[in-house]
Formats: sequence, C-alpha cells, structure tokens
Amino acid sequence: MNTPQSLAALRAAWEPLACRLCILALQHAALARWLCAAAMLAVSLLAGCAALPNEVPRVASHARTDLGDSPLARIAAASLPAADSAMSDASGVRLLPGGDQAFDARIALAQAAQHTVDAQYYVVAPDSAGRQFLRELRDAAQRGVRVRLLVDDLYAGGDDEMLAGLAAHANVEVRVFNPLPVRSGGLRTRVLLSLHEIGRVNRRMHNKLFIADNSFAITGGRNIADEYFGRSKPANFIDMDALVAGPAVHALSASFDAFWNGPLSYPFEAIAADSAPAAAPARERFAALVRDLARFMPPADEPDALRRGPVGAQLAQGRVALVPAQVRVVADAAVQGRFADDAGGNVDETAEPQSREGAVMAANLDLFRTARSEVLVVSPYFVPMPRMIEALSHASREGARVSVMTNSLATTDEPLVHYGYARYRSALLQMGAMLYELMPAGEAHPAWSDTESSRGSLGRLHAKLTVVDRRWFYVGSMNMDRRSAHCNTELGLIVDSPALAGELADLIQRVRMPASFTVSEVPLRGGLQWSFLRDGRRWVLHREPESNWAQRLRWSVLSLVVDEDFL
Repeated sequence: MNTPQSLAALRAAWEPLACRLCILALQHAALARWLCAAAMLAVSLLAGCAALPNEVPRVASHARTDLGDSPLARIAAASLPAADSAMSDASGVRLLPGGDQAFDARIALAQAAQHTVDAQYYVVAPDSAGRQFLRELRDAAQRGVRVRLLVDDLYAGGDDEMLAGLAAHANVEVRVFNPLPVRSGGLRTRVLLSLHEIGRVNRRMHNKLFIADNSFAITGGRNIADEYFGRSKPANFIDMDALVAGPAVHALSASFDAFWNGPLSYPFEAIAADSAPAAAPARERFAALVRDLARFMPPADEPDALRRGPVGAQLAQGRVALVPAQVRVVADAAVQGRFADDAGGNVDETAEPQSREGAVMAANLDLFRTARSEVLVVSPYFVPMPRMIEALSHASREGARVSVMTNSLATTDEPLVHYGYARYRSALLQMGAMLYELMPAGEAHPAWSDTESSRGSLGRLHAKLTVVDRRWFYVGSMNMDRRSAHCNTELGLIVDSPALAGELADLIQRVRMPASFTVSEVPLRGGLQWSFLRDGRRWVLHREPESNWAQRLRWSVLSLVVDEDFL
C-alpha cells in the first residue's frame, strides 16, 4: 500500500536534482516528456500518475453593473471630469510608486467596498502582507460583499491552508488558474512531476488586478507579498501600480470575467477536494492564522514620490486625486493559440509556446513604432525578441532616443534571465540605445524615493513601464521578455496623458537612472564597460559588477542551454 511517508521520502530524495532537471526539461517539450516519463515510472509504484479532475462544474458569474449608488461609485464620479466637460469620456488615473501607499490603496478599497471585490494575482504569499490582504477579503465577505479571488497555481499549490480557509466563508469563491496535476510538495517537485503536461506548466497567469465595486481598480507590477510593499528585510522590489476609475474599470472587469469563467480556472474545492478540511474547521484555522496579525496602519499623510497623499485618506474625504486621461486596457486572452479549445471542447495541455506575441506585447511594440522623440523602457527581465529589436530600431531611425533600464546581475533575482539579456547588449548599443542596469542598494536608494531607503534591504527592479514621447505610457504586469510574450498571460494599461507620462519619465530619469550602471562599449578596443557616479566622481568597471568568474561562467553556460522562450 502506498503511504504518505514513502512518497514524501521519494520526493525528498529528488529535491536536490529537481531544479536542474526542470531547467533542462524546459529546453524542449519532447525532452520534458521523456524526463517526466522516467520520473513518473518511479513514482507510479507509490502514488500513480496525478491528474486533474474531469467535468469540473463552474458556475459563471460576472461583474455587477448596477452599483452606481454605492459610496465608491459616488467617490469615483466625484474624482472624474464633469459630464459636460471635454474629457467626460476619460478615465481617471493615479500612479502608485510607493509600496506603503500601494498596499494602503488595496486595503482601503477592500474596506470601503459594499458589493463586490474581484482580485486576480500571480502570487498571494502566506506572509504578513498576504495574510492581511486575505483577512480584509474575509472581513468584506462577512459584511455581505461578494468576493472572487483568482490566483495562479504555480506558487499557490502546496500551501492551500489560507485559500481553503478563505474559500470556506460565505460570499467567497476562490478559483485557481491552470493548476498543476500535483498539488503537494515543493514547487520544484510539483513542476518535475507535472512535466508530462509541459504546456500547462508554462502557461501562467501573470496578471495583477484588484477591483472594488466595479468603481476603482488597481493594476500594475505588484503581487501580494511583503517584498512588493517595502516590508522585507532581505530584498524589496521597486515597482509601480496604477489606480484607475471610469470606463477603464469596466474594461478591466471584463478581462477579469473572461479569466474567471474560462476553462483554465478551477474552483478551489474541485482541486483540493482530497485534502481540504470541512468548512467549519477551515474557517477556524483561517481565523487562527490571521488572529495575531497587527491591524493595518495607514501610511502617514505624507506625499509620495509624485507628491500625492495616501489613497485611503482621500477616499475618506470623498474624492481621490486622479488625472483625466484616455486609457486603453490591453489584456491577453486566458485561452489562446494552441491552448484554445479544440472542436471537442478540450484544452491542449502539451502545447508549445506561441510563435507570435500576445496582445499586451503587440500593443507595446506598436507603441514603440509611434515614437519620434523618446522611448523609455523599464523592465526587470529584458530578453528582446527580433520583433522587439526591430520596433526599437525603427524608433531610433525615426530620431527617438531609446533608453532601456533593467536589473544588473547584482540586483536581479533571476540570474539566468540576466544572461539571456546580456547576449543582446552589444546589439542594442549598436542600434543607438542607452542601457542602464540598477545598482545594488549600497550604491543607490532602494525605492523610487528616499522614504523607503532606511529599511536596509536590497532594491530590485520589478516595475514594468514604457514611456513614449512623454505623452503615452504603459504600466502593467508584462516583462519585456519572451516568456511574457509567448507563455504568460499579461495585463496592462496604455495611457494617453502628457502630464502623467512626463511625471513618470522625470521620476525614471531623476531617481532611477542616476542609481544605475550605465553600460557602454569601450572606445577603440571594444567590449563593454559599466560606469557610475560615487561621491561626485565617475567610476568605470570593465567586467560584470558584483560578480566573480565562477558565477559568470555558470549562468552564461546555463543561459545557452535553456530556450529563451522559457527564461
């Protein structure tokens, strides 16, 4: 008889090898299936092959459109241009550069909602930020608010306790996007044991979205975890969100509904049926997990890097400081390409990545091609594909100054991706682009402003931004890499606002660029160099900063092994 102890022992033995096997397996679907077949032959003696349940019932639901009399709807209306103004059809937008204020905005909206809260995230971590966030969703549900939470399965699996507890409450429904067939064990083990469905493993929902009463929405780069809100000592992410009201919110709700009701979103109860506790014990365990959490304290009523006060305080006053702008919501389809339903209504789970980019990447490439004076690209992971290089080259030929900012090897949390980018540095420089790589926190402020610099943690770039001609900008979830273009689903906004685009460009150039290495070619003899300012003097390095030869060799070799679509 198979026992949990024997299966756990087998998984523990695999763990040191799993990461390397997964890296090699991602090179090609055939290799992935071969490796998984060998692995599954061994585990089948103990556990058999894991599979997702068939014929999962999904009750469709949609964003409510009858909430015009809710308090949040009235505040949104008061924050938008008057109906008889020239901008009456505009949305209202506010950028959220600071982690404290970005978290405050979500919590304040959850507390103010009276009818619906819809949340869609790649990661909701079981740390203090994640538990506080889920507690607010529970509290909203207990007030009678309908709560729908959709999370990607990659990091949700293996830690179901919080989700089970939340889902056990009335007025709450939790769904999981594209779950792996293996629910227990560590991330690497789950991936390894799911490689027979390599298309499923690679198709991740990278969207980040929060909507309250279909009146206000927040989207951008932040997941729900301590490091996205300046709460982590080892490292915090430098990120950007946008708060919106008006017509854009309804378009974001439509995107949420498409994912929520799609065939890759599974009700939590359907995939955790064997391990989920009964409703009453699950609610009790959830209460115990959040009971000792400190109550959320709104940030001090001080302006952020863009000189705007906390959203929560403005909601309490009945009006949020928003800039009117024309906003286009760009969203990848939940199911597309070879993941689309076939004639029999089945999803192809072994599909390779698409050969063409999704809607969000396509919209950004089109935006690049319109540039005439300036293109600023900020992306933590930057691995350009040919069509991206062509679009940036076109902008450069038209006279636009092209600047790309990404992480340095010293600040990235994905060294393998960094070396995928590194092979394109010379080509980008030769086409006229300026390259900036974020310096570690010891050389620079770890956030958009000085307000978070005292926390003593490494600052890592995580914002995903494009600014064109100081008129248009993109903010959203998409990295400028092939995984975001071909494998993940992404979401973002393209905003037409000279006022906001100018503020964003100034913030990047005033705060982030001086805190970055400037990468250039060495005059006359070739090769690359990294220059930076310290104590009023310019210093120049002739090798990858903050690295040794062993690190550079290991990651550069691995970057050659793994297909760029999977970096």
